[in-house]
Amino acid sequence: MQQSLPQQCKALKLANVPCFYREVPFDDPEQYLTDLFSEELRLRQAKKVDTLIKKAGFPNSKSLEDFDWSPVTLPESSSKTELAELEFIDRFENILAVGAVGTGKTFLATALGLRACSRGKTVRFFRCIDLANILLDSHRQGHLKKLMDSLGKADLLIIDELGFVPLNRSGAELLFNVIAQAYESQSVIITSNLKFGEWNSVLGDNRLTAALIDRLVHHAHILSFDGPSRRLSQALSNLKDVNGLDEGGEDET
Repeated sequence: MQQSLPQQCKALKLANVPCFYREVPFDDPEQYLTDLFSEELRLRQAKKVDTLIKKAGFPNSKSLEDFDWSPVTLPESSSKTELAELEFIDRFENILAVGAVGTGKTFLATALGLRACSRGKTVRFFRCIDLANILLDSHRQGHLKKLMDSLGKADLLIIDELGFVPLNRSGAELLFNVIAQAYESQSVIITSNLKFGEWNSVLGDNRLTAALIDRLVHHAHILSFDGPSRRLSQALSNLKDVNGLDEGGEDET
């Protein structure tokens, strides 16, 4: 018994073809098959990117095109184009985004991570305290090796907000293990509101802090973020707009 078209496509792993094959223009057999397979590959890639984004765990969606670089000071050895083209990932280099709260560190980390996903890279995004707690839970349950293996498969690890919440000794040691495992084999982006000399207040051990920083900065682009908080500026601007409307005599409903 001959299989139906959907069954044949399933066997050939052409899952999308039954949905659009009628819509592909036909001029000659080779053109039709080329366009058919091109659309199948495009939809397959789009599905892969969507899966990578969901797996990454981003808190929101940010576009690199919308990022304001004005608060950022880059080292002479770095450039916006180089970072935007994700060359640092191919070279297993890190990005350390350090500076005042609300100046765009998480925005940039998220935008770079999303762009990496769009290019087929595997990304994992964590708030620092969340990653430490996940590591501690996995260790208690005997699943730490499985988690470390999973983290080790990522092309890019993003650890956000190092410095907001102090880690206990065990959490800090497990975080160090993640950084040590990534050294020269993965790229890491870390955002922090603390200067490197203050990281000990979070990690709680001078030797561990020095060893962690040493591995991060060896192949790193260190970005300094200055200026007022974007969120605060936006909130003040919105408040000003509201007050302006009120002063103009608009009805409040």
